[in-house]
Amino acid sequence: MSTIRFKHMKARQLFTYCTMALIAALSLTLFSNLASAHGYVEGPASRAALCKSGENTDCGSIVYEPQSLEAPKGFPAAGPADGKIASANGAFPKLDEQSATRWAKVNLSSGQHTFTWKLTANHSTASWKYYITKANWNPNAVLKRDSFDLTPFCSVNYGGAQPPFSYSNSCNIPQRSGYHVILAVWEVADTANAFYNVIDVNFSGTNPVDTQAPTAPSSLTSPAKTATTVSLAWKASTDNVGVTGYNIYNGANVTATVSGTTLAYQATGLTSNSAYTFNVKAVDRAGNESKASNAITVTTNASVGVDTQAPTSPGGLHVMGAPTSSSLMLMWNASTDNVAVTGYKIYRGTSLVTTVPAANASYTVTGLAANTTYSFSVYAIDAANNQSAASSINGKTAASSTAPAWSAGTAYKIGTLVTFKGSVYECRQAHTAIATWEPSIVPALWLLK
Repeated sequence: MSTIRFKHMKARQLFTYCTMALIAALSLTLFSNLASAHGYVEGPASRAALCKSGENTDCGSIVYEPQSLEAPKGFPAAGPADGKIASANGAFPKLDEQSATRWAKVNLSSGQHTFTWKLTANHSTASWKYYITKANWNPNAVLKRDSFDLTPFCSVNYGGAQPPFSYSNSCNIPQRSGYHVILAVWEVADTANAFYNVIDVNFSGTNPVDTQAPTAPSSLTSPAKTATTVSLAWKASTDNVGVTGYNIYNGANVTATVSGTTLAYQATGLTSNSAYTFNVKAVDRAGNESKASNAITVTTNASVGVDTQAPTSPGGLHVMGAPTSSSLMLMWNASTDNVAVTGYKIYRGTSLVTTVPAANASYTVTGLAANTTYSFSVYAIDAANNQSAASSINGKTAASSTAPAWSAGTAYKIGTLVTFKGSVYECRQAHTAIATWEPSIVPALWLLK
C-alpha cells in the first residue's frame, strides 16, 4: 500500500512540475514578444491597430501588442519573407490571411495624407518608407513583393535622429481605386531590424470615402513662456471616425505633430523677445485635416542674461480627493526662484501633459484608463527656462468594473473580466482556472487592466 501511495505522490508531483513548466513557457513566449514592442501606425489605422480596436476580428495575440511587428530591415532586398509580410516574418500568422473581404478597410483618397506612428520605444531612426500595391494586384493572394510597387511612394531619411513618441509623415499617395494595401516601414538606425505595418485601404467602392474633416481645435492658449519656449494648450476636436493627431503650426509651417489624445505642446528653440504666431489643426485616420484653431501671437520673454539658477522643486505633490476611473487631480506647493517662477510642467511618465501658469498649483489629468497606476512628475520653470528638479508621485485611477472575483475551477473565456486582490484582469486565453494559475502570477493567461 505504501508503494502505491508513493507512486501516486510522484505522479502528482510530475503533473505539478509539468504545469509549472507550461506556464513558464507561455510566460517566456509572451514576455519575449513584449520585449520587442516598439511602435505601430495608428493613423490611417494599420491592420494591427484595427485588431487592437476590435474592428478586425480573429487576429490572434496581435490585439495585445500591435507595436511588435518587427523583422530584419532592408526591404525589399531583405526583410520579411513573401507570404509573411503582414505578420513581420510570421510572428503573428493570422495577419497573413489575405482576401478581398478578410480585413476592415480605411477609407482614403489619393493625394496628400498624414501617416502617424505611435511609438512605445522611440529608437534612433534611419528612415520611414511607404509602399503600395500595384494597380493590378490580386487581393485574394498572400502578400508578396510582387504585390507591391517596390519603389516607395514616400521615403523620409531621418539620419539617425530620435523621433518623438508620436511621429508623422506627410505623403502623397498615388492614384488608385478599390481595395489596396499600403506597407509602412520604420527602419531603426541602431539595430538590424525594422517595423512593418500593412494598412488596408479602400479608395472607392461599396464603402464611402471618409472626406469629413475633424472639427477645429478650440480655445488655443499659451499658459506659459520663457525667452526661448512657448507652451500651448487647446481643447479637443471631434470627428465622425476619430481624431488621430494634431498638427502644430508656427506661422505657415508644421512645427510638430502630437497624438490625438495630447492637448498640449511646448515649442522650443525660439528667439528671445520675438513674436510667434501659432495655430493647431486636427487630423483623422483618413488624413483629413481640420480648419485651424484660433491663432495666437506670443512674444517670448526678453533674455535674462546670466540667470542660471533653477527654481526649487514643487513641494508636497499629492493626489487630491478621490480619483475617478479616468482622471486624477494633482496638487503641489508653490516653488520659489531667484527671479520668478513662470510655470509648471506636468509629465505623465516621460510625456509632457501640459504646462500651467505659475499661479496654478493644481491640475486634473484626464483621459486615463480605469484601475491603472500612473507616474507623474511636476517641474517648475523660470523665464530663463531653468527647470527645477522633479517632484514625482504615483497615482491609481478607480476601477470602473464590477467584475466578479477570480476563482479556481471556473472556466473562463477570452475577454472575461475578473477582480483579484483589488485589481481587474482580462482573460487572454480560454482556460479552466486551477489554484496555481492566479491572475497576478500568470501573465500569459491574464492581462492587468
